[in-house]
Amino acid sequence: MTLFKISMRNAKRQARDYLVYFVTVILSAALIHAFNGLVFSQELQNLSSFMKSLPLITVLVSAVVIAIMGWLIHYIMNFMLSSRSKELGTYILIGLENAQVARLFFLENLAVGAAALVAGLLLGSLFFQILRAITLSLFHVPYTFPLGVSPKALGLTIAYFSVIYLMALGSCGKRLGRMQICQLLSYDRQGEEEVIRKSHSRRRIFTASLISGILGTLLLLTGNLPFGILGAALVIFFLYGFFLSFSSGVPAYFNRRPGKKYRGHTLLVFRTLSFKLATMGLTMATIALLFTGTLVSEGTGMLFGALFQSRVEGTTCYDILIGTTDGKPADFGPYLEYIEKKLPLNSARQYKLYQGETRQITDYLLEHADYYAYYAYDPLMAYSDYAALRAMLGYSEVPAEPEHYIIHCLEYLETTLDKYDTAVSVGGYTLSPGGVYTEPFSQKLWDGNGRGFLLVVPDQCLSSRPVSHSVYAAMTAGPLSEADYSQLQDIHDSARDSYFLLGKDVVAREYASTSASTIFPLFYLALVLTMVSATILTVQQLSQGPRLAQQFGLLEKLGMDRREMAQALRRQLAVYYAMPALPPLFISIPLLIAMGNSFEPGAISGVWQLAGILGTGVGLFFFIYFVYILIAYHSLRRSVIPY
Repeated sequence: MTLFKISMRNAKRQARDYLVYFVTVILSAALIHAFNGLVFSQELQNLSSFMKSLPLITVLVSAVVIAIMGWLIHYIMNFMLSSRSKELGTYILIGLENAQVARLFFLENLAVGAAALVAGLLLGSLFFQILRAITLSLFHVPYTFPLGVSPKALGLTIAYFSVIYLMALGSCGKRLGRMQICQLLSYDRQGEEEVIRKSHSRRRIFTASLISGILGTLLLLTGNLPFGILGAALVIFFLYGFFLSFSSGVPAYFNRRPGKKYRGHTLLVFRTLSFKLATMGLTMATIALLFTGTLVSEGTGMLFGALFQSRVEGTTCYDILIGTTDGKPADFGPYLEYIEKKLPLNSARQYKLYQGETRQITDYLLEHADYYAYYAYDPLMAYSDYAALRAMLGYSEVPAEPEHYIIHCLEYLETTLDKYDTAVSVGGYTLSPGGVYTEPFSQKLWDGNGRGFLLVVPDQCLSSRPVSHSVYAAMTAGPLSEADYSQLQDIHDSARDSYFLLGKDVVAREYASTSASTIFPLFYLALVLTMVSATILTVQQLSQGPRLAQQFGLLEKLGMDRREMAQALRRQLAVYYAMPALPPLFISIPLLIAMGNSFEPGAISGVWQLAGILGTGVGLFFFIYFVYILIAYHSLRRSVIPY
């Protein structure tokens, strides 16, 4: 049998024995190819001028992903070299030279990598179409399925994987070329050495790591940059210290409590886990760090998605909104000249906002709600203007309420303002509380209809009140293009410092671009981190099949039935997979809660929305993770539990 035929036979066996790794490489290649498609898609970049940043951000994230994939491939190849060291040493014993064995190992891994890359490129084309469809939907552009692929994206993906595989294979080839037969035959018994050799030192590090983990998480929650950097360092120390010292810390705990040690399957589960962590503590700590990055990436992506959606809905509900902020008479002539000539309108209105006599409702909100005050007064609007603006927006009619004031506010303030029962004085009139309404009304920023809220009062109350804003609002017959908005912006830039200009379609395009440039890369990174980390854990666990089979065979002779063995196996896997996942969960959840609470008021509508966002992000992570756990469990159950 030729060297090439042996390599191809081994490649097929490798793809079967390391199916989890093979599938992960395919999926990772597919994701990299899909996001490379975003980098070179001129169609998507032309959707908005704000999309120009997408390629740069994607390339930066891809660089991180490539480094992580390089680590995975290098790690698995070293693991294969260790697992197959006796087989490779046998080849040398029967007459092959080290260089030939290295070439054999090179060819079989190259074949597996090439097959995974081809499959990944095909699947990546489908993934790109999914990303393209999502991006087009953000801009409300109809999706059509085109034929063909981007040669640049294809070439870049092939270049990435060529560099990764050649570097990993070159490193393993050099090692094989230098190893003696005796070293090769015993290489599978060489595990990760314990960094902390003395048992009492490990127990001290174990305690110190737990303390630093709690302290580091608290420092991350402060929002202070120096404290945050220190907190991140403490969290990293916690993860590495915890896993490197676990093999002494936990056994010491059970040695002092023999009743717990011999209860149920505790001895079997934790003895196996301690042995595993003693040989892969550094790897487990690195995986825990990657899982922390995964959860933070997913949670941040979902929080930003909620933030951007809130800003789109709250910034402006009018196709065009122009106004002054200095209270002086407004001259909208230059704007109107262009609008009336170039833009067909469905409706338009000029109106004024007024300064209230007090800021009693502003003070009430500062005391009872999460609210940032901007004005030194409560903003007012005439009922006639309010009714006309509601009609423009297609909202239901609100009846006039003589001797009452109406509150229009952001949705998150509704519950607080519903409870406000104090009269206000405007222009010599005393007005009692009326209805509270919360439809989108351009109240997210201070350049609009009040910062978070305004009071709608009868027109006659405002004759003596000073004007705070003069505003022009319009609804166009069609979407406002970037070209038209650019022309209005040119007018706006002509010595109109006290004017503001907003366009609903432009704001929507801006936040759609920001979403694509922020959320897509974050989820891209999170998916790759999850798959890579879960693959290493699963491959390590599946490699224990022969030892576990021997262990469970002995347990069968001692009288343990198959149901108890399956239960013990499930507990072993549950603890093994929970170990690197639970610490990141306790670190990332408080951090994400603090991040969500740091957004502007109303961006996250209450505790339940925040809980839903975090629950979805954590659920997505554990769904992917659970798939790998099921693969490991079913594979091990078939191979280690006697029938």
